[in-house]
Amino acid sequence: MLYDAIADLPILSPHGHTVPEWFAQDRAFADPAALLIVPDHYVFRLLRSRGVALGDLGVGVDPADRDPRRAFRILAEHWHLFLGTPSRGWLEHTLRHVFGIDDPLGPDTADAIYDRIDAALATDAFRPRALLERFGIEVLATTDSALDDLAPHAAFATLGHRTRLVPTFRPDAVLDPAKPDWAADMERLGGLTGEDTATLAGWRAALRARRAHFRDHGATATDHAIDHLATEWLDDGEAQALLDACLTGRADAGARARLHNHMLIEMAQMSADDGLTMQIHAGSGRNTDRALFERLGPDKGADIPLPQDWVRGADGLLNRVGTEPGLTIVAFTLDESVYARELAPMAGYWPALRLGPPWWFHDSPNGIARYFDRVVETAGYWNLAGFNDDTRALMSIPARHDMWRRAVARHLDAQVARGLFGPADAERIARWLTDGAAREAYRL
Repeated sequence: MLYDAIADLPILSPHGHTVPEWFAQDRAFADPAALLIVPDHYVFRLLRSRGVALGDLGVGVDPADRDPRRAFRILAEHWHLFLGTPSRGWLEHTLRHVFGIDDPLGPDTADAIYDRIDAALATDAFRPRALLERFGIEVLATTDSALDDLAPHAAFATLGHRTRLVPTFRPDAVLDPAKPDWAADMERLGGLTGEDTATLAGWRAALRARRAHFRDHGATATDHAIDHLATEWLDDGEAQALLDACLTGRADAGARARLHNHMLIEMAQMSADDGLTMQIHAGSGRNTDRALFERLGPDKGADIPLPQDWVRGADGLLNRVGTEPGLTIVAFTLDESVYARELAPMAGYWPALRLGPPWWFHDSPNGIARYFDRVVETAGYWNLAGFNDDTRALMSIPARHDMWRRAVARHLDAQVARGLFGPADAERIARWLTDGAAREAYRL
């Protein structure tokens, strides 16, 4: 019954990685593999673990050279690998509830299922905008470079569509001197804004201008991807000296890190001023397969969780802005060991801090159960930021939100059975975790 009370609430997706051009252009998806395999690193990384070449799946291959039917057959031949994983549940949900396919996927059914999906994708009902309506997505956030002109968002906004498509300000390329093209991107940032990004004042002004550009296009949040969180406030003189060294190639790794650590606090201060929620995704060791990275670039499934020290890492930031009125910082971690020991107590103290949901490797029924078990006793429910799907795979969005809602219901039913609170409180919390928390954290 508790699940029934929240099952059909609108989907709020305040953080994700779908492609805004899909919705601005509303073109049919090319084929089943391009839709279900190529953009989903959850799927292709597991296949790679069993020796499947990414090129055979169409990953990192020119679309003209892909063989989508072969890729789908490979998925079907290895379907048993996904037993016990959330990816299997999401894909089965997609097949059953989106495409109406109840036949089990396997080598004998691969071609027939492929053909049914392919035929459906050729119809207007499976174009991107129609799917937004069918899925009941009220808000969908994309993640966008700070240098993006946001033209697809502007085009979509003119349509009067019921879904609110919003960008998210991702400044890593112009904030982190360790990024390979940082110096060149800083020049682009200066050119876009008319500011001298070789000066600390100009860099700040340029970042504020781009944040305003994003806000004008509906953005409600920023996002920062960090392998090891560290923050340190510097005076202007020291920060400018580090900026000079980084721009001229004289800075070592430590100096580059210190400048980035300082700029994270600058970003938090700007969020306190302009109201954009600050998201920190910490703990991903990215591109650990160096040969694959050199050949195909980033985001090819070789990212691995890293341990984090949130208490010391966020110390400089929280002691600078952790009590700022109106500031919201949503913390995501890939290090589950810190939930009970660090993040829950921190969120239970610092007014600015909210806990994001289980992320990436822990975005699963078991991961959600562990999360609630570790954080609620110290952080409570009202210091949680609700759910976001954080996906590149459009078809998995309703499946992921349904997974969260079922996990919420199971957790709260168990709390009621233990006598911790009654059914009325459980329903109130369920609605909060499904809808209210995200609306508050992201000002939706």
